[in-house]
Amino acid sequence: VQLVESGGGLVQPGGSLRLSCAASGFTFSSYAMSWYRQAPGKERELVARITSGGSTNYADSVKGRFTISRDNAKSTVYLQMNSLKPEDTAVYYCNGDRILRQYWGKGTLVTVSS
Repeated sequence: VQLVESGGGLVQPGGSLRLSCAASGFTFSSYAMSWYRQAPGKERELVARITSGGSTNYADSVKGRFTISRDNAKSTVYLQMNSLKPEDTAVYYCNGDRILRQYWGKGTLVTVSS
């Protein structure tokens, strides 16, 4: 099983980034997929989740700015991040879960700074 995140980097406040997470080794379409983030000195928190059926939910702090989506044909989940703020700086992790199984990627760093 692998979850490989990409798309992180340095962006100015107000800018945009799109994160991607390529999955392999499990039945991607049957899993809910999520993005979590962990800022320095803080606990990991859920950012956005999309179920196998396509329902989504977001942390209040990113509602209206971030959009999660999935492409089951490509076994990939995306996180479009707009209007980025310095407080969005964190390592972003991809997560797949189904019943009692859970998989994590290694993370990609997003830094929002001028």
